[in-house]
Amino acid sequence: MTDPIFETSSPRFALPLLFAGQAQKEGHVNEALARLDALLHLVLEGQLTAPPGSPQDGQCWLVGSGATGAWTGKAGQLACFCSGNWLFAQPRDGMIALDRQAGQIVRFAGGWHQASRPAVPSGGATVDSQARSAIAEVVAALTTAGVLPPA
Repeated sequence: MTDPIFETSSPRFALPLLFAGQAQKEGHVNEALARLDALLHLVLEGQLTAPPGSPQDGQCWLVGSGATGAWTGKAGQLACFCSGNWLFAQPRDGMIALDRQAGQIVRFAGGWHQASRPAVPSGGATVDSQARSAIAEVVAALTTAGVLPPA
């Protein structure tokens, strides 16, 4: 349904909006709730170029370039499986997700970004064991928090 005065979907995630007197509102409401459920506290199973063989409800992937099958033309989008259907969403700046494949948190700001593990300190004119121990603890804490990838 289109309306010349009002928008038909929300600006960030294209959630369908309702109109007064609209028939079969439950379809629009259910689609909006399914999209919210998929994108709230987003978890990515990883990145693929084709739909997985047996996706489970609630699983999401980042669609890789050169996507095929039901994902053709959806490169760079999020593909979330819900009730036997694929819901697609464009990532937006500020999104944060847990990438199960990488084992860490990723964030979207003009593209997906993730922290890399720093090199272990070695060498130097003076070896400060307390400083190295503190650095190791910070790295361990960031790994536990999912900011840095597992060792």
